[in-house]
Amino acid sequence: MGAYEYTALDARGKERQGVIEGDTPKHVRQLLRERELLPLSITEAAQKESRRQRSFTLQGGASASDLALVTRQLATLVRAALPLDEALLAVSEQTEKPRMKSILLGVRAKVLEGHPLAAGFAEYPRVFPEIYRATVTAGEHSGHLDKVLERLADYTEGREAMRQKLLGALLYPIVLTVMCFGIVSLLLVYVVPKVIEVFDANRAKLPLMTKLLILVSDFLRDYGIWLLLLTAAGSVLAWRALRNPAVRRRWHRAQLDLPLVGKLTRGFNNARFTRTFSILTGSAVPVLDSLRIAGQVVTNLPMRDAVEAAAQSVREGTAIGKSLARSRLFPPMTIHLISSGESSGQLEAMLDRAAVSQERELDGLLSAMVGLLGPLMIVGMGMVVMGIVFAMLLPIFEMNSLIR
Repeated sequence: MGAYEYTALDARGKERQGVIEGDTPKHVRQLLRERELLPLSITEAAQKESRRQRSFTLQGGASASDLALVTRQLATLVRAALPLDEALLAVSEQTEKPRMKSILLGVRAKVLEGHPLAAGFAEYPRVFPEIYRATVTAGEHSGHLDKVLERLADYTEGREAMRQKLLGALLYPIVLTVMCFGIVSLLLVYVVPKVIEVFDANRAKLPLMTKLLILVSDFLRDYGIWLLLLTAAGSVLAWRALRNPAVRRRWHRAQLDLPLVGKLTRGFNNARFTRTFSILTGSAVPVLDSLRIAGQVVTNLPMRDAVEAAAQSVREGTAIGKSLARSRLFPPMTIHLISSGESSGQLEAMLDRAAVSQERELDGLLSAMVGLLGPLMIVGMGMVVMGIVFAMLLPIFEMNSLIR
């Protein structure tokens, strides 16, 4: 029995869509007719998802919050000794997302065929990443699938919380910057020319500051559209250039050398790496596989290369901490904790401690940035607006002094 996505017409002629389980498309059509629905199209969920994965789509996979919720529900039902196929069916009935429902029913169909749960997840790699599948495989082999699913739910929720925190920290400065540019552009393009017309009518001699303001205003009015088009074209070219791995690697290396951006990049990637490495080792995934998979979540290419080189060194017998220390891209605290965990046999606990420490440091840095950057941008915007107003008032002051 598999999952099928259907489009059908009800008795009123209204189009309805949904997901239904059936043995064959013919069986599904029969089930729809029994519900007084006229089937228009029926597609097997696995085939439709496979086409999605091969084609370009803005909807790359399930959101982290959806994945965390499904994992948490599944862990609870498995812990309650519910059979895996029934647990998947119950979770699919509770979800409100049609796509997630069809994916879960597709996984259930795979389980009913006798395949392990990880094999069902492997049919949807964009939804269930490699760390997810490797951890579930280890949980099934060890017989502790419920505990592993709980760990995955915690991991997914924590990762989503960090991402939301980072986006929240960047959102305020971005919105403030856009508003600043918008207000200043509005003043220069619409307000300044109307004021300047008054000075031109009176043939007033303009100060240097006012002349410079007029030049900027004229430039934006005459070439503002071209400037926007040039910026857009430059952004597209930069995006295409960054698709080249060599160019992207050089860009990522340059990011690490920048004072503040480098610290944020190192902290964010180090937190993701240690957190992922911790959950994999704690789920009985082999160390080399854990190191390789944890390296894949690192978005900075030089740091990812360092993890891959460390994995090769570990394969040859070198300690993990010593291997990672060679690149000098990971914080000394992380290296010391990993080395301590290797020596004491508590690698999972030390990795977890390193992740918590890095996340706290990153949280403090982001809070300080937001607290400092907002007032600085407000002051900067105020100075720019004050300069524009002052440049427009100077000729008025001079005209008043001549009249007196």
